[in-house]
Amino acid sequence: MSIPEFASLFTGVALFLFGMSLMGDGLKRVSGNKLEPILFRLTGTPIRGIFLGAVVTAVIQSSSATSVMVVGFVNSKMMKVRQAISVILGAILGTSITGWVVCLSYMNGPKGLSSLLSTTTLTCIIAVTGIFFRMFSKNQHRRYVGDIMLGFAVLMVGMSSMSGSVSSLGKQPWFTNMLTSMTFPILGILTGLVFSSILQSASAAVGIVQALSFTGVMTLGSSLPLLMGIAIGASVPVLLSALGASTEGKRTAVSYLAASFIGVMVCASVFYIADAMIHFTILDMIVNPMSLALVNTILRLTILCVLAPFTDVLEAVASLFVKGKTNENNEAVRLEERFLAHPALAIEQIRLTICDMAKKTEESILTSVGLFNHYTESTFFQVCELENVGDRYEDALGSYIVRLTGQELTESQGRMASLFLHTLSDFERISDHARNIAQNFQEIHQKQIKFSEEAVNELNVMTKAVKEILRLTTEAFTNSNPDVAKRVEPLEEVIDSLCDQMKLRHVERLQKGQCTISQGFVFNDLSTNFERVSDHCSNIAVAILELESDSFDTHEYLGNIKEKQSVDFEQYFENYSKEFSFDHQ
Repeated sequence: MSIPEFASLFTGVALFLFGMSLMGDGLKRVSGNKLEPILFRLTGTPIRGIFLGAVVTAVIQSSSATSVMVVGFVNSKMMKVRQAISVILGAILGTSITGWVVCLSYMNGPKGLSSLLSTTTLTCIIAVTGIFFRMFSKNQHRRYVGDIMLGFAVLMVGMSSMSGSVSSLGKQPWFTNMLTSMTFPILGILTGLVFSSILQSASAAVGIVQALSFTGVMTLGSSLPLLMGIAIGASVPVLLSALGASTEGKRTAVSYLAASFIGVMVCASVFYIADAMIHFTILDMIVNPMSLALVNTILRLTILCVLAPFTDVLEAVASLFVKGKTNENNEAVRLEERFLAHPALAIEQIRLTICDMAKKTEESILTSVGLFNHYTESTFFQVCELENVGDRYEDALGSYIVRLTGQELTESQGRMASLFLHTLSDFERISDHARNIAQNFQEIHQKQIKFSEEAVNELNVMTKAVKEILRLTTEAFTNSNPDVAKRVEPLEEVIDSLCDQMKLRHVERLQKGQCTISQGFVFNDLSTNFERVSDHCSNIAVAILELESDSFDTHEYLGNIKEKQSVDFEQYFENYSKEFSFDHQ
C-alpha cells in the first residue's frame, strides 16, 4: 500500500469511529436518555438482562460502552455481578448489529432508477437531511435526529474511504499469503484479538475486516478466526475501565473477558474438531461484507446460547481471578465516576443515594428520640455517628452534583440536579437536629432533670408527631410518591402549633412553680429542634412535588394551602390535630 492509501485507511477508521459515536449519542438523546436507567431497572431476570443488553448495545453501537456502564452499576452497588453478566452476554450479541449497518455502504445498483438506491445517493440524502435538521430546526428532538443522520452519513463515508484504500490489496501476493496463514485458527484469533485491542472497538475491527473482504480474496476460513479474536479483544476496554473499581466491579469486567474467551474457545474447539473430521468446504468460500455480518451474528448468538445457562459459572471464574471479599459496608458513599458521562444514569444514582441518606436520617431521629425514655451512652454515640454519616453523604453528593452540572444536561435534568442539591441539604440538617436532640437528652440524663407529668406528655406527643412526619417524608421521597408528600405540610402546620402550645404551657407551669428555669432551657431547645425538623421535612415534600410536575411552583403551592386551605389540606390537618393533641393523650 502507498502512503496515500495508508492515510486514506486511517482517515476512514477515524470517520467510522466518529460516525458510530455520533449516531449512538443521537439515538440515546432521541430516547430521552432513558436507555441507561431502563438497563439498570429492568434487569431483574437473566432473560431481561440479555434482551436489554442486546437492545441497548445495538442502539449505542458499542458492547464495550454497555459493559463499562454495567461495571459502574456493580461498582456503585446498583446491580449484582450475576445480573451484570446477563447484560454482558446480551451486549456480546447486540454489537453485531453494526456489521449489518456497514453492509449498507456496499449497496450499489446498476444504471437507471435503481441507481437511486446506491450508497452515494443514500448517504447524500441522509447527510443533507441531517444537516438541515441540525442547523435550521428549532425543535430539539429533530436536532437529535439530525445527529443520528449525520453520524450515519459520516460512518458511510468512513467505510467508503476504508474500502477504497484497501481495494488494491487483492492483487498483492503478500496480502494473499497473509490471509492464507490466517486459516491457522490460533494465529487468526490472536491477530483479531490484537487488532480489536488496539482499536478499542470490536465494531470498528469488524468493519475493517468487511472492508478487506471487498478485495474479493478473503475466505471464510481466514475471516472466521479474525472474528473470534475480535470478540475476545472487545473485553480490553472494559478491563481498563475497571482498574480503579471495587472488587465486584473488577469481577464484572473480568466476567466479560471470561464470557468472550470461553465462548470463543468452545465454539472454535467444536467447529475445528468437526472440520478435521468432516472437512467443511464452506471454509474455502469467498466472503463479502454481507456474509461476514451474518457469520459474526451467528458466532455471537452461538456464544450467547452456550453461556446463558452458566452465568453462575462465569461469576465463579471471575471470583477465582479477582480475589477479595465483597464490600458490605452500607455506609460507604460510592458515586460512580463513569456515570458523569451519562447524566440520566448519574441522576438516577444520585436519587438512590439520597434515598439511602434519607433512611439513615430517619434512623438518626428515631434513635435520638428513643433516648428520652431510655438513655445510654452507646446510643448517644450511635446518633453522633449517624450525623457524621449524613455529613459524608452531603459532601460526596454535593461535589458529585456540582460536577454533573458541568456536563451537557437537558432542562429537566438540570432542574432535578438543582432540586436534589437542596434536598440533600435538608436531610443533612435533619441529622444535625437529631444530634442536637440527643445532646438535649444527654443533658437531661447528666443533670438528672425531671419534667412534670404534663411536660412528659407533651414531649411524647411531639416525638410521635415528628416520627410520623419524617416517616411520611422518607416514604414520599424514596417512592417518589406525591400523594404522600401532600400529607407532610398539614402535619408540619400541626407541629408548629404544638410547639407554640408547648412554650405557652411551659410559661404557665413556671408561673405556677411546677417547672424551673433550668428545665425550661432544655425543654425549649427540644421544641425548637422538633420544629426545625418538621420545617426541613416540608422543604423536602415540596421538592418532591416539584419533581413530579414541570409546572409546579413552590410559592404558589404554599400560598394555596395556607391561604385558600384546600379540601385535602383541611382534612389532613383536622385528622392530625386530633391524633396529635395534648388534651387527648
